[in-house]
Amino acid sequence: MGIIKHSHQRDKILEVLKNTKTHLSASEVYETVRAEIPNISLGTVYRNLAKLSEMGEILKIDIGTGTEHFDGDISSHYHIVCQICGKITDMYEHEESLNELAGKYFGGKIKSHSLVFYGECEHCLKNI
Repeated sequence: MGIIKHSHQRDKILEVLKNTKTHLSASEVYETVRAEIPNISLGTVYRNLAKLSEMGEILKIDIGTGTEHFDGDISSHYHIVCQICGKITDMYEHEESLNELAGKYFGGKIKSHSLVFYGECEHCLKNI
């Protein structure tokens, strides 16, 4: 893969994602980082998000809306998405049992999986 150059901009993007409990879009990361690095471009943010995701430093979450979201928490967990407001909630459960179950059907070894739950959040249900 080669040597990855150190980047102050990449460090700031990673810091923003590690210090938030929400799942920011690239444009939200851009707006947050731009407050401290005014000359950063949206393209730089996109490239660094892709690189951080590729390096396993962040999670890229595709919730099916056409806008990717990013998570600084790379621990094993799932995501629950409200189909009304788009809120993404973390769900921490052990994934081992799902990997083992899938492995029985697969006949091989499952190394990882991605799972997103869709529904309507409590706040949205109260406002219907």
